[in-house]
Amino acid sequence: MSPFQSHMDAALAEARAAAARGEVPVGAVVVSPAGKIVAAAGNRCEELADPTAHAEILALRAACKAAGSPRLPGHALYVTLEPCPMCAAAIAAARIERLLYGAADPKSGGVAQGPRIFSHPQCHHKPQVYDGIGAAEAEDLLKRFFEGLRDG
Repeated sequence: MSPFQSHMDAALAEARAAAARGEVPVGAVVVSPAGKIVAAAGNRCEELADPTAHAEILALRAACKAAGSPRLPGHALYVTLEPCPMCAAAIAAARIERLLYGAADPKSGGVAQGPRIFSHPQCHHKPQVYDGIGAAEAEDLLKRFFEGLRDG
């Protein structure tokens, strides 16, 4: 078994790019069982005028398209912010094996906060969840972004 390699830096790069586009700075990458990034995305809700264009959804769509399947067994998803309930449901539907996220989201989270999607009996797949990875940088990106909105 190979040693653990974090891909949170790639997710943080996607979050920084999202912020530069005026989007909430959230980034996500999907990693294959072989440890290769197969999809990466940042939020594009404003740009696409699409409330579902969260980083996780866009990355999952691209990874599923590349795999030719709506399911991604053995894959990992790195996200800079705790997924919302919509994204958590999509993660379960895609059969992601491991979810690794940075900052907690007490206001809108759906994994450890709020509805805790993976704990519901209706949730047919529960990924392994690891939180706090790259949390300080992810929190700083979000804080600076929202301070800029308030000050701007």
